[in-house]
Amino acid sequence: MDRQAFIDKLFARAQSEGFEAYEVYCVKGDSFDVSVFGGEIVDYTVSESMGLGFRALSGGKMGYASTQALDDDAVEFLIDGVKDSAAFIENDDPQFIYGGGEEYAAVENYSPALADVEPAQKIALARELEKAALAQDPRIQRVDGCSVMTEASECVIRNSRGLNLISHTNVALAYVAPVAEEDGRVNVGMKFQMEQEFDALDAQGIAKAAVEKALSGLAAEQPASRTCAIAFQNLAAASLLGVFASIFSAEAAQKGLSLLKGREGEAIASAAVTIVDDPHRPHSVASKPFDGEGVPTRKKNVVEKGVLKTLLHNLTTAAKQGVATTGNAARGYASAVGVAPTNFYIAPSEENVEAMLARMGEGFLITEISGLHAGANQISGDFSLLAKGYAVHDGKKAEAVKQITVAGNFFEVLKDVVAVASDLEFGLPGGCLVGSPTVWVKALSVAGK
Repeated sequence: MDRQAFIDKLFARAQSEGFEAYEVYCVKGDSFDVSVFGGEIVDYTVSESMGLGFRALSGGKMGYASTQALDDDAVEFLIDGVKDSAAFIENDDPQFIYGGGEEYAAVENYSPALADVEPAQKIALARELEKAALAQDPRIQRVDGCSVMTEASECVIRNSRGLNLISHTNVALAYVAPVAEEDGRVNVGMKFQMEQEFDALDAQGIAKAAVEKALSGLAAEQPASRTCAIAFQNLAAASLLGVFASIFSAEAAQKGLSLLKGREGEAIASAAVTIVDDPHRPHSVASKPFDGEGVPTRKKNVVEKGVLKTLLHNLTTAAKQGVATTGNAARGYASAVGVAPTNFYIAPSEENVEAMLARMGEGFLITEISGLHAGANQISGDFSLLAKGYAVHDGKKAEAVKQITVAGNFFEVLKDVVAVASDLEFGLPGGCLVGSPTVWVKALSVAGK
């Protein structure tokens, strides 16, 4: 049966079952992905997905169940699943089915034009992107990866307290990974571009940036170990922030998994650091007018000029702390409500990278870090990460460096930020989007040879 009829039938059964309150969270998605190699299509995937989550208050406990089928059997499965899961809940955390907010922001995160782009156009762009990368330099002999992707999603929340919300989002992404070879040395460069409008994807620009990364690493050497100033380039800084984003969750703090518990109003970073969560950022796949509980979202400074202003909350964590929710409830159709950021980033300054490096003088500019999950402890803040980038001499980017390990503590890094640049950029999407400008840290340990 269609979604509306299914929800009506499910709600009628929920009412007859005597549930105190109940809610449906439904997500529908469409995706397209084409990869090319040697001008030929090597992978072509078109998929559709749909999932419906049902939760209800039964005996004061919140039970959850989910389905991908919309039929009579699924109605009974969801009713029974909610009763069974509620019966196993042992904690007494307050639970909420939200009745709706007074006003929801109009968020620019869907392009009708993107929805009309034909598969042939996406295939043509992928081929153009690979061709452009191979044509940049004779040292580029092949491309390890070249893809064009589009995704669209629809989210519906409807409940027994009168809430009935829907939002749409879509995005296009292209990436290429050329391989440079010279005198037995090999280096891979990668560049992606993510846009709301398909015409904004620039094959020549993506290819040029990727090839520059590949070529610059050919002459990289391992430097001597030292402790010195470090500038994390924008995407490297975004990766580091993303790994530690969970420390800003009130849910994590209340479970003893964040050292920021109870530290609102305290200076936890240098005055150069402002960290923003902005669910209304235009043309972002992570933007949304309402959170996973249907609460209106809002932009907020989580850290402002070094001071922790708030942790990120859903209705339950906010009630436990006696504060208002920040509108950061997050869930999938098959998961319980948690907490997550949306567009989460370190606010940029007006100083460009070149001017910032000139002030830094000596040290390293880190362009890539890896081993993020194995080499980082979100609770203690300690990290030890493989990295590569450039030496900085006399305030200018100099020779390329590789095979180095950067080690420190994230909480100390926040306090030791000297300055941030103006080049804000966001990484690839996951559960949220994390971004940063280039960040200059006073000193970190660098292990080389």
